[in-house]
Amino acid sequence: MLTTRRQLMLGTAGTLAAATLPRQVDAFFADGDAQADALLTRTAEAFLKLYPENATSLGIDKDARAPLKHQLTDRSPQGQGRIVAHLRQTLAELGKLDVKALSPVMRTNVEVVQASYGNGLDGFKFGYGDVAVGSWRNTPYVVAQNVGAYLDVPRMLDTDHQVKTREDAEAYLDRLESYAEQLDGETERLKVAAGKGVIAPDFLLDKNLKQIRLARSGNTAGWGLVTSLANRTAGMEGDFGNAAWMLANDKVVPALDRQIAEIERHRKRATSDAGVWKFKDGDAYYAWALRASTTTTMRPDEVHAMGLDQLRQIQAEMDTILKGLGYTQGSVGARMTALGKDPRFLFPDDDTGRAQIMKLLNDRVADIRTRMPRAFDTLVQGNVEVKRLPPEEEPGAPGAYGGAGSIDGTVPGKFWINLRTTGLHTKYSLPTLTYHESIPGHVWQGEYAFKLPLIRTLLSFNAYSEGWALYAEQLAGELGVYDEDPVGRLGYLQSIGFRACRLVVDSGLHAKRWTRRQAIDWFVETNGSPEEEVAGEVDRYCSWPGQACGYKVGHSEINRLRDRVKTALGPRYDFKAFNDAVVLGGNVPMTVLGHVVDRHIAARKA
Repeated sequence: MLTTRRQLMLGTAGTLAAATLPRQVDAFFADGDAQADALLTRTAEAFLKLYPENATSLGIDKDARAPLKHQLTDRSPQGQGRIVAHLRQTLAELGKLDVKALSPVMRTNVEVVQASYGNGLDGFKFGYGDVAVGSWRNTPYVVAQNVGAYLDVPRMLDTDHQVKTREDAEAYLDRLESYAEQLDGETERLKVAAGKGVIAPDFLLDKNLKQIRLARSGNTAGWGLVTSLANRTAGMEGDFGNAAWMLANDKVVPALDRQIAEIERHRKRATSDAGVWKFKDGDAYYAWALRASTTTTMRPDEVHAMGLDQLRQIQAEMDTILKGLGYTQGSVGARMTALGKDPRFLFPDDDTGRAQIMKLLNDRVADIRTRMPRAFDTLVQGNVEVKRLPPEEEPGAPGAYGGAGSIDGTVPGKFWINLRTTGLHTKYSLPTLTYHESIPGHVWQGEYAFKLPLIRTLLSFNAYSEGWALYAEQLAGELGVYDEDPVGRLGYLQSIGFRACRLVVDSGLHAKRWTRRQAIDWFVETNGSPEEEVAGEVDRYCSWPGQACGYKVGHSEINRLRDRVKTALGPRYDFKAFNDAVVLGGNVPMTVLGHVVDRHIAARKA
């Protein structure tokens, strides 16, 4: 079964290069590609052993990989060391390949791994925080309001870990016991970070403590960690719920207490300084975080200026629409603030309002699904469900996020919505958010990655992922969703402007020494976003430096490449073919995306 799947994936990837390669060249590349493919296959399996939760989220923790279902990522200093060793060894092995003997598609596969692993290795050199190998969440803090096992593991066990057999239930218990070990591993790393002076700002630690104490509170018999397993094993032989309860009491509670005590020690030393500039090597860390998140070498000043310039362009269009709606006085931000207070666009701040939001989101998913054949020649299922974030996660979480489900489709992709207060959302802001997180955004794009070799499915780049999701918002508009809805169009433009503001605020916090209050005030006044939403966003930028910059940088690059294709192809330019090329080429650094587009141009000309 696994061999058949790999053959299918390699065949799919190979079609991307077929149009640009003469048939007789295939034999020339065969030996080199086979060598590279074998290495990348070994790399994928080694990666899964280091990050076994990935196997679960993709639904491939079965058969030969079944032991992974019993394991969690080792969050201890020793576990981090094993990750570093894997990165070094893999990069050394990839460096021995003869790239001239590789087909263009296989060369892209190799370049993707080299870029991801190289960025990760550079991040580990700082010796603190979390480094996102193949993902997007780089942070200088081991644990914060949106970082840590206390958030990640319970959500993964409840949502991704499937329990259909006794073996699945035993695996859940093994992971529950490991959860306590990972909490202690993080606590050990927190102590190392404190010794280096890397302590989160006081306002982040206050949120962190509130949330982790909430996770610790109450009778463990009622914990979601316990009831999730108890409910799913009802009728199975063996009292798995009681076993989970005992582990929660005997293992998890003491580990949470130890972590809380360490975070409280951090809190006593914390200041309100928001940016990483306060660290001894803060400038170097932020330069790396920007490079990893944008896959460019842009400097903070360039990022800052880009945000201000793009915001001016976006708000010029917003100004025209606002005037047409009768909003003529004040800045664009002030007028959007006024629009955001209009009762016509608000939800009741109660469960009735939450239900209205869920209906709106599901209706928009259903509508945009019908429009996809007009934007793509190659379609995927778009397997997605809209879910509210767990209440204990909501205080420190963004307004929403999403991603694809399992490869076999048994676990749908998720569009997680934060409903701690309905004031986070307006009726005109939610449609574009839906397109970003679900279809044709994160969930949609993620399903195309399932068609690539496994290592490509496992590795992603923030600028591509978030740039595509912004491009997905743009596609929805190009497919006519706002043709009779100027207020919805404003919601889209405000969303794009929001990402331009992020360039300014992120660089402001970490390079220009802005305070948290300064960042919030500038954001609210400039973009007209609700302060409730902005405050959480600014806190996110404080704990994930650089990440928020990937959105607009990636979006701008996709559009720049589309303009280049239009110029190069003239009448041969095809809207759907371009979209296919970008999404079928997979999640890549922006530099590699340029190569993918070059091949698309060559194929269309031929």
